[in-house]
Amino acid sequence: MTKIEAKARIEKLREQIENLRYRYHVLDDPKVTDEVYDSLTKELRKLETEFPEFVDPNSPTNRVGGKPLDKFVKVTHQTPMLSLNDAFSKEELEAWEKRVLKFIPAYDASEFPIEYFCELKMDGLAVSLIYKNGNFIKGATRGDGFIGEDITQNLRTIESIPLKLHYTSDEKTVLRLPTTTVDYLEVRGEAVMSKEVLNELNRVQKKLNKPLFANTRNAAAGSLRQLDPKITAERKLDFFAYDIIRLVQDGKESAPPGTHSDEHNVLRYSFGFKVDKHEKVCKNLGEVEKFIEETESIRKTLGYGSDGVVVSLNNQTFYEQVGIVGKAPRYMVAYKYPAEKATTVIKNVIFNVGRTGVLTPVAMFEPTLVAGSTVSKATLHNMDQINRLKLKIGDTVVIQKAGDVIPEVVEVLPKLRSGKETTIKIPIHCPVCGGNVGKRLIGEKASSKSTAYYCVNSKCSAKNRRGMQHFVNIFDIYTIGPKILDRLKEEGLISDAADIFTLQASDIDGLERFGEKSAENIINSINDHRKISLARFIYALGILHVGEQTAEDLARHFGTIDKLMTASQDEIYLIENIGPVVAKSVYDFFHTQENLNYINRLKMNGVKVKNQKSKTKNQKLRGLTFVLTGSLETMSREEAKEKIRELGGDISESASSKTDYVVIGSDPGSKFDKAKKLGIKTLTEKEFLGIIS
Repeated sequence: MTKIEAKARIEKLREQIENLRYRYHVLDDPKVTDEVYDSLTKELRKLETEFPEFVDPNSPTNRVGGKPLDKFVKVTHQTPMLSLNDAFSKEELEAWEKRVLKFIPAYDASEFPIEYFCELKMDGLAVSLIYKNGNFIKGATRGDGFIGEDITQNLRTIESIPLKLHYTSDEKTVLRLPTTTVDYLEVRGEAVMSKEVLNELNRVQKKLNKPLFANTRNAAAGSLRQLDPKITAERKLDFFAYDIIRLVQDGKESAPPGTHSDEHNVLRYSFGFKVDKHEKVCKNLGEVEKFIEETESIRKTLGYGSDGVVVSLNNQTFYEQVGIVGKAPRYMVAYKYPAEKATTVIKNVIFNVGRTGVLTPVAMFEPTLVAGSTVSKATLHNMDQINRLKLKIGDTVVIQKAGDVIPEVVEVLPKLRSGKETTIKIPIHCPVCGGNVGKRLIGEKASSKSTAYYCVNSKCSAKNRRGMQHFVNIFDIYTIGPKILDRLKEEGLISDAADIFTLQASDIDGLERFGEKSAENIINSINDHRKISLARFIYALGILHVGEQTAEDLARHFGTIDKLMTASQDEIYLIENIGPVVAKSVYDFFHTQENLNYINRLKMNGVKVKNQKSKTKNQKLRGLTFVLTGSLETMSREEAKEKIRELGGDISESASSKTDYVVIGSDPGSKFDKAKKLGIKTLTEKEFLGIIS
């Protein structure tokens, strides 16, 4: 075969293989058997080997290529990857529609009808794909919405992602391409794993005595974060596109299609992406609700995990005027299906020890299938919850997965008792270290206080272990998991989290099952995460009663770690949303010499804490505290809170003498009466909008 003949045959084979990929993965209409497809691929691979001058990085034969990575590189999204607000009922869906329509001015309903586009909310990992001159060049995870990780090599292994855009001239194509190539295209979508692949993967994991994946979402996310793309390829992931972010043709920005349904047709028929085949345009909210009911009824039979329906305005010309609040678009909402429930029998209750020493009861039961995965334990939260449920060992209970992820016991069925059930008792001694168990109240408000039992031993190994794992998680040091932490402690290389920043590759690569490469990966990850924001640093310290939001409040108020460390208890208490219990806990933490030494060691070992900066230059609400009551028409409560925080204001859940304004919506609650009683200034929604505009 001459070079000219080889080139022609190679190009023909690539075209044939791409067309077959498109028909199989996108149109679900395979035209040949797997044997024929494999034969064509084998012939192409042979010719590319014989004629290396014609090798193309985006050839169908190059889906699995490249060496394993040392680490994932950070990628900044030019357009932030937004998240969606949730709706959990028809009433919340109706409230969303009411808010959205407020932002759409008078229009000709015959020319621009209000329609809704519904598609399944796939349970996987959101990713972004970028194409230049028709070729796939980069793919990234969502990350925090602004910065993700480059996982291009792993995404190339997914057959339903075209390495070259698949241009077609189908009658359903609504985008007429002025050229045979597109200069630039960014597409967003969901990388998923099918239930069938998950079952096979877990079968292999079990055979190898490795941990099983809880659900398709975790499996897909874990597969895409493999440093070796060959492992990702073995996981047989799939991809569903749902959005075009940017399109450039002939050097000019191209406006997106007028409707979201047209956009899906462009993705499918113009560019060769798979989209949700259940998608539907609905003329009103009644049709939307019917679509939700229909898809929920077939949820168990779907090949992929789905936890709801994404509902959006179909007419994309409205998007700009409806707008975005925080990290979520107003013109789109995620309706979540009710959690799936199952019944089981409680065999035992054990107590886990958390990073603050709190003992958390966990119900143990026979393996039970719920929401697509098998579970054998569920959290009981605390003893107050056990008492509220009147739960006993031996009870038949109803379990569900909160958010389809975390199993929990939601109901006891006392009529099914046999009389042999036994009372659940709190341990007298810590189940890990044997130390004494103490008791304290958690919560600032009388209505929300709960009893917590905790290990009083400050040297408890479980507290130390959980605290270090919490620390590395907040610092995003993903290469150090619980087992590696245990190993480093066993070898005497670390005693607390501060020691992590003194590790060298030579400390690790000599350990059993740790090679030079894995040691370098760990050290590189540590070095890449020495800088951290003040809020996340405070949260990472594991201060009793200080969660993520309280850490944010402290960081915003004090601005630097040094100012927080020297603050008085009264000064901390004066911060809105911080009560006396939290204030004392924070003050005590920073006035304990052991903790001060720990923080100083972190600094000496290279941890850099970035001072807190205001989110916006306009901080006109700084020093003002707002309480919201009733339903707002132009925005949700969460959107209003986000706007207040952006402008420097604080939010309180209850009116007090420290409250400056109470914003009154429709059907206000008791907060309105309390505001009048305390003489607090109230604002109508219109007045509030005037303040924040």
